[in-house]
Amino acid sequence: MSIRRVALLTAGGFAPCLSAAVGDLIERYTEVAPEVEIIAYQYGYHGLLTGNYIVIDDEARKNAGVLRDFGGSPIGNSRVKLTNAKNLVERGLVAEGVNPLEFAAEQLRKDGVDVLHTIGGDDTNTTAADLAAYLHDNDYELTVVGLPKTIDNDVVPIRQSLGAWTAAEQGAHFAFNVIGEHRSNPRMLIVHECMGRNCGYLTAETARRYHELLAARQWVPSLGLTRERWDVHAVFVPEAKLDIAAEAKRLKAIMDSQGNVNIFLSEGAGVPEIIAEMEAAGQEVQRDPFGHVKLDTINPGQWFARQFAELIGAEKVMVQKSGYYSRASAANAEDLALIKRMCDLAVECALRGESGVIGQDEEKNDELCAIAFPRIAGGKPFDVTQPWFTDLMADLGQKVEPAGPAR
Repeated sequence: MSIRRVALLTAGGFAPCLSAAVGDLIERYTEVAPEVEIIAYQYGYHGLLTGNYIVIDDEARKNAGVLRDFGGSPIGNSRVKLTNAKNLVERGLVAEGVNPLEFAAEQLRKDGVDVLHTIGGDDTNTTAADLAAYLHDNDYELTVVGLPKTIDNDVVPIRQSLGAWTAAEQGAHFAFNVIGEHRSNPRMLIVHECMGRNCGYLTAETARRYHELLAARQWVPSLGLTRERWDVHAVFVPEAKLDIAAEAKRLKAIMDSQGNVNIFLSEGAGVPEIIAEMEAAGQEVQRDPFGHVKLDTINPGQWFARQFAELIGAEKVMVQKSGYYSRASAANAEDLALIKRMCDLAVECALRGESGVIGQDEEKNDELCAIAFPRIAGGKPFDVTQPWFTDLMADLGQKVEPAGPAR
């Protein structure tokens, strides 16, 4: 297939890889296929539905490497679900009675797109596959090559999604400054809330990196500057069993001995309990266009803080979220190296007409390849039995037990 025009699209929530991935794709095409025109839809599927795109000109190609120094997405994101017609009609993106998937597919045909690169999570990439399937059934061939983006690192069957390492590193730096508040009041409870709907990976990895960051510091116990006061005292993730009474007893002993407690909390931990509590009280649980509960409206951090504050005798409570600080940061060296490898392979696959999501396939010994779209899924749970996590929890003195299927 002769490739004349390639389109780029970033969608879903931000992750510290979008800007770099856009830059790397532009650079790679410029190196190996400079004759191919590149366009970028603005604000993800929102731009596809409205036909809003920019053409990557010579200046942009020359300076694409600059994007690696920035976070966010230069071409914009949005949360648009093409199968939620009701929401799209309400937002004025399609007319009543129009099939949004067919509308978007026809827009790609109209724009003359031969290859679509989607940088997003499972919804973003599998939706792109649906577009390609529709066009194929209507005698138009579209190659779709996706890149896995999510700070949750929860895409099946991909070992490491882009941006997750950086988000954890940035979350650890955020926590360091927040936990510096622990001596601002006697008996201080600090809850560091990490983004993550169902996956505890980001919280666990952030806690690990923070714990290791402290190992490189010098301490002056005689002045009250102790690692014990700065360290993580509890890590709560959805995949681990939660025993509030037992944890409260353990944490109260820490509070009594050193005057503060620091908790690292996954935003998705305790959500079923919170929803049940809200619905029992007759409160509405808000959801996004994908049907996911809007976590910022139910505030898991505040809920956990309320549960523990009285039980451990906290005089002051502070809840801080690192998500927006970490998810829009520029990619670190680890992620940049992985982004480069994935983008190079993405262009190679596109030029030979091979569709799929680029990733380290856990079912093929972590081979980096184009994974067929039907195998892509979201919501991969974090494995709390991994040695690095159990070692961390042992260091912290916290018992860890898988939550089991009931959660």
